[in-house]
Amino acid sequence: MTDRHGKGGGVRLTMLSDMAGRDLAESLPKLRAWGLDLLDLKGGLFGKGVLDLTDDEAARAASMLRDAGVEVYCLSTQLFHSQVEIGEAAFRAKYAGGVDRAIQLAEVLQPRFIRLLAADTSRRAELDDAVAYIAAEQPWVFDAYREAAERIAAAGFETTIENEIGGCIFSRPEEVVAFFDALGRPDRTCFTWDVQNLWQMGTFPSVEVYEALQPVTGYVHVKGGIAGADGGLEFRSTLRDASWPVEEIVGRVAASGVSPVVCLNWPHGGTRPGRENEDIIAEDLAYVRELLTESRT
Repeated sequence: MTDRHGKGGGVRLTMLSDMAGRDLAESLPKLRAWGLDLLDLKGGLFGKGVLDLTDDEAARAASMLRDAGVEVYCLSTQLFHSQVEIGEAAFRAKYAGGVDRAIQLAEVLQPRFIRLLAADTSRRAELDDAVAYIAAEQPWVFDAYREAAERIAAAGFETTIENEIGGCIFSRPEEVVAFFDALGRPDRTCFTWDVQNLWQMGTFPSVEVYEALQPVTGYVHVKGGIAGADGGLEFRSTLRDASWPVEEIVGRVAASGVSPVVCLNWPHGGTRPGRENEDIIAEDLAYVRELLTESRT
């Protein structure tokens, strides 16, 4: 048996809610047809993102999910996705009330995690170690995340922090691990490793990268991608066709139990010639299920 937090009974699968449609009335039948009973709530919620839901809409969503037999694993908010150079006062003002609102929604929707995003830096291109820069010049960033994690924990939920692309402060495993070490809240926070996002930040996914991140990781997001001549991401693809070692990494994730739930994401990149109508979701679901079944035998 598995509980609503995905613990026990092997690794479960989920996907971002907006992958199935713009409205729960459209997406829930698809999810059940795909054999999914767990959802990462981000968008596609009555045409809204998760933090834009009204109280009535949140209650309606909870009722619809319950009737469909679908549990919520994570509330994927966009909180804290700003450049640290805007300064502490502006950063805190921008997200004032956001964490409290996420907690209010979580009390209705009952996820395990509330997701925050890793912040950006306008100096990303010149920095080899953005976390060392934050520690030296923007130390309030750690306080902002700590305070949010404490409030989320006090409400009975857990905080996960996901890496993004562009100016993200996470580009290498060393930065990720150093950030979570500086937070000093291992019982309240974990890393959501979006495999392709870190690749787009310059770190190609490998077993060695997984092992470096494993101590702080609690949730893994996977999506395909074909490398170009320079090793960077060029085309979107299914996971089966991806350039990175999906089988090895998913196998390690399943064997370790570090991420009791694996989340499918839409892949980034251009469209490969002749693959315009590729059914990535169905193929990825089948492939990851195959890998997880093999990991249990």
